[in-house]
Amino acid sequence: MTSGWFSWPVLISLGLLAFHATAAVFAFRAVRTARTPQGAVGWAVFLLVIPYVSVPAYLMFGDFRYPRTLRDRRLSEITARMHEVASGPGARALDLDPEAARIVHGFEALAGDRAMPGNALRLMADGRTVFESLFAAIRAARRYVLIETYILRDDGLGRALQELVLQKSREGVRVCVLYDPFGSYGLHNDYLARMRAGGIEVVNFHARHPERRLALTRVNFRNHRKIAIVDGEVAFTGGYNIGDEYIGRNPRLGSWRDTMVRIEGPLVGPLQLHFAEDWHWATGEVLALEWRNETRGNVPGLVLASGPSDRAETGGLFFLHAITAARSRVWIASPYFTPDTGLMQALRLAAERGVDVRILMAGRRDHWLVWLAGFAFVEAMRDSGVKIYRYSEGFMHQKVVLVDDAVSAIGSHNLDSRSSRLNFEVSAIFADPEFAAEVAAMLEADFARTEVYDRPLAAAPLALRVAAPVARLFAPLL
Repeated sequence: MTSGWFSWPVLISLGLLAFHATAAVFAFRAVRTARTPQGAVGWAVFLLVIPYVSVPAYLMFGDFRYPRTLRDRRLSEITARMHEVASGPGARALDLDPEAARIVHGFEALAGDRAMPGNALRLMADGRTVFESLFAAIRAARRYVLIETYILRDDGLGRALQELVLQKSREGVRVCVLYDPFGSYGLHNDYLARMRAGGIEVVNFHARHPERRLALTRVNFRNHRKIAIVDGEVAFTGGYNIGDEYIGRNPRLGSWRDTMVRIEGPLVGPLQLHFAEDWHWATGEVLALEWRNETRGNVPGLVLASGPSDRAETGGLFFLHAITAARSRVWIASPYFTPDTGLMQALRLAAERGVDVRILMAGRRDHWLVWLAGFAFVEAMRDSGVKIYRYSEGFMHQKVVLVDDAVSAIGSHNLDSRSSRLNFEVSAIFADPEFAAEVAAMLEADFARTEVYDRPLAAAPLALRVAAPVARLFAPLL
């Protein structure tokens, strides 16, 4: 039996004191660094009242900034090379009408890049069409295939991709696959081992990190981007991950409604650059890639990427600019609707200005908390003039924004706090009336399959009336 300083009561008391001291330090930090007053108060109270639960929670979900510095000298060199090619012989001047230019310039400021003309697009709203097009592009690859996905599954679709890229590897094509470990939770090691044995470079986004002692905190920062590049010539981005549910094989979710865009032309370069940055973060390697500036069509566009390492909350500003720049309409399709107060106020003000504001969100659930919280946010927007539609013919997962009659965006940004400030996201923005009309027709077909959801929360079952406001408290993490 120990005595003195080493007795069990003393050790336990010291441990409890350390917990309380740590909680107090974290509470002070939360007050100083939380992005909102509500977050500061919430964390401070939680940490001081229940330190034994809140200290581990703060380590995982607290307001830590992601320590990511990607643009080292070598990456700056390939960035410069991309811009050199983009502005070299064959480059075309950007010619936009004044209204489109007004909207696009705001997105350019957020992206820190300029729009590029000369792109050819294919809008795809069906999973089988998406993967037929993607697999056809991979089969035609001659030099390399780059795939970045939030979800990678060892299922029918995942194994079909596996077989295809293994075949391309045998043909001498380099294949790099980057996946997020949180989104791909449960991915079998056998699946990864077979890929690697066949020469596929498949890497966890968080595989290499200088602060391994704080690796647990990285569960809150997820790479939600969906990018595929073939030979620097064709790119895909949008809402589709690699899993059977994305082609309607999940009986509970039913048919899957999503959107992807296939891109050829100068805009492939910025998407490829963002993949190269993420690959460098995960592996330390600077990829040797092909940079092209071949005109393939007439659509101007730019790429806007955001993440928790940004100086500003670029993801939230992406939506804020779309909403405030709109003069006739802003339509947003996002499966989840848990915006922060600023975005809610912007939506309300746009509707007050006479803008046709529509939100298309998922009616079915894939994640309980975010689905429940959505009811509370919809209730907060009642009588605001904002029309909110719940899609119920299967699961709606697309991330699409349409501003007025000329500017549209397709990518991975959801209208929620996580996409605004915690996830790494990417969207492609296009300034073309014809493509915007195609996006509008696609969304109008979605609206026609549903109706405005204006049922008051007070009329919902008791369980939902209780659970929705509670779930809303967790909105900053959902």
